[in-house]
Amino acid sequence: MSLAEQVLTGNIRAAARLMRDIDDGRPQAIEELKLLYPHTGNAFIIGITGPPGAGKSTLVDQLTASFRGRGKKVGVVAIDPTSPFTGGAILGDRIRMNRHSCDEGVFIRSLATRGALGGLSRSTSDVALVMDALGMDIVIIETVGVGQDEVDIVKEAHTTCVVMVPGLGDDIQAIKAGILEIGDIFVVNKADREGADRTARELSTMLDMRHTVEDGWNPRVMKTEAQRGTGIEELTGEILSHRAFFQSSGAITDFLRDRNQRHFMSILRDTLLKKALQYMARSNHLDRVVSEMNDRIIDPYSAVEELVSKIMPDREYV
Repeated sequence: MSLAEQVLTGNIRAAARLMRDIDDGRPQAIEELKLLYPHTGNAFIIGITGPPGAGKSTLVDQLTASFRGRGKKVGVVAIDPTSPFTGGAILGDRIRMNRHSCDEGVFIRSLATRGALGGLSRSTSDVALVMDALGMDIVIIETVGVGQDEVDIVKEAHTTCVVMVPGLGDDIQAIKAGILEIGDIFVVNKADREGADRTARELSTMLDMRHTVEDGWNPRVMKTEAQRGTGIEELTGEILSHRAFFQSSGAITDFLRDRNQRHFMSILRDTLLKKALQYMARSNHLDRVVSEMNDRIIDPYSAVEELVSKIMPDREYV
C-alpha cells in the first residue's frame, strides 16, 4: 500500500513518514498528496497566534484536552522558529503537550519555519491536509510568535484565536493593525497577572471601534489562565459557537474559495520558480546573468523576460 492509502486507514506511522517527506520537500510526497486530496475537507482548523511568550503552547495543550473530552480527534501543527544562523530549530512546543503522547486520538507534529515569514512553515497547509485525511476532527495550528502583520494563519484557519498577555508594555501598540483585524476570538492569557483586566478592556474598546458588518460575527475577548486550566471550557465553547456561525452564515463558502485559490497560487509560484532554477542550473544561466548585470550589459528586468521566454516560448511575459 502507498503511504496515502495507509493514512486513509488511520495508520499513524504512515502519516508521520508522509509529513516528514512533505517537510523535506521530497517529490514523492506530491504524488501521495494527490491521492489524499479527494478525502480531505472534513477537519475544522483552528489557528492560535500571538506574540512570543503569550502561552500559546500551553493554551493549545489545554484546548486539545478539552476537545478530547468532547470525543474529538485532535491534530496539532506547532510551528517553531528556525535559527537564521544555523538553520536549526529546537521544535520544543510538543514538550508542553507531552501528556497527550500516549493518546491515539491526538497527533502532534512540529515544523520549523525554515525561513518562511507570516508565522507559518511552507509545508503547514499540506501537513494539515494529511491530518485531515487521517481522520482528525480538529486541527489546531499554533504559529510561531508573530508581530503586527505576520498574519498568514487567517488564510488557513476557519477560526483564528489571537492570544495576548498583560505586561507587554504599550498594549495598544501590541494589538493594533493586522493582528486586530484577523481575530475571530481574542484571548487574554495569564489573566492572573496585574493589568489583565486593563488589557481585556482596551481590546474590547478597540473591537467596538471597528467597522462591523450587519449580521456578522462580533469577536469576543476571553480571559484564560492556561497553566491552571481556567477559562478553557468557556474558550472551547466560543470556538464552537464561531464554527456554528461560520457554517450557518455561509461564510465558509467564500473562505474555502479564497483559501483554495491561495493554495493553488502558492503551488504555482513554487513550481515555476523550481523549473526556472532547474533550467538555470543546467545552462549556467544564473552566473552569466549576474556577471552581465555587474557589467551593466543587461538589466534584471530584461534578464527575467529572456528567461521566461526560453522556459515558456509560447507565452507572452507581462
